[in-house]
Amino acid sequence: MNDIDHDLVAALAPTGTLRASINLGNPILANRGDDGRPVGISIDLAHAFGQRLGVPVELVVFDAAGKSVEAVTAEQADIGFFAVDPLRGQGIAFTAPYVLIEGAYLVRDDSPLTANEQVDRVGTTVTVGKGSAYDLHLSRELQAARIVRAPTSPAVVDTFLSQSLDVAAGVRQQLEADARRLPGLRLLPGRFMVIRQAMGLPRGRGEAAAQRLRTFVEEMKARGFIAEAMRRHGIQGASVAPPEARDGA
Repeated sequence: MNDIDHDLVAALAPTGTLRASINLGNPILANRGDDGRPVGISIDLAHAFGQRLGVPVELVVFDAAGKSVEAVTAEQADIGFFAVDPLRGQGIAFTAPYVLIEGAYLVRDDSPLTANEQVDRVGTTVTVGKGSAYDLHLSRELQAARIVRAPTSPAVVDTFLSQSLDVAAGVRQQLEADARRLPGLRLLPGRFMVIRQAMGLPRGRGEAAAQRLRTFVEEMKARGFIAEAMRRHGIQGASVAPPEARDGA
């Protein structure tokens, strides 16, 4: 049901269709189904928001987070699904997170590395997906290790192996799947970061539009929509984010 005034709908979907930027580089958010069509939490949320606005939804699909960010920043898409990051926030207004995802490191079985704290040292090479949340975070945090960027997050482990690099960094679930697929690999214990996965829209759409998207995300968390979507898609290695903290709470 469309419970939003015409001007707000026009700000959120100016073409009359809600163009949702979908990143297939993060398997917790989106994958291709058996028929080749995108499926996942982000697709479910996009359709639910389009339904709320009373407009059709067009999925604009990318293979990497950086491309998805660029599409929304350039207003080639109306909404997207991203890890919250201050650099991305220059062009995108984020909601509170709806899902929390663990970032992990993967190494070969014979690697001398046994803990996350050992990764940042001179001579260590760390592979990340170009433009991913891990790339942005580790580019700020790593002081001694050298970062090598794979074209996309799903290509991280193959790049790590083909170039004989030391560490692969990414979504825990993706790395666990790669470790099952390829022999001789192991994950380091724990996590090196928690990704706060949120929805976002171009900053130029205005505060009222941004607030409506924030409200939508909080409603979806409170109703159990996110938890149910995670169960339906068999998602592990992630959790539903807590309610957004409110002033005075």
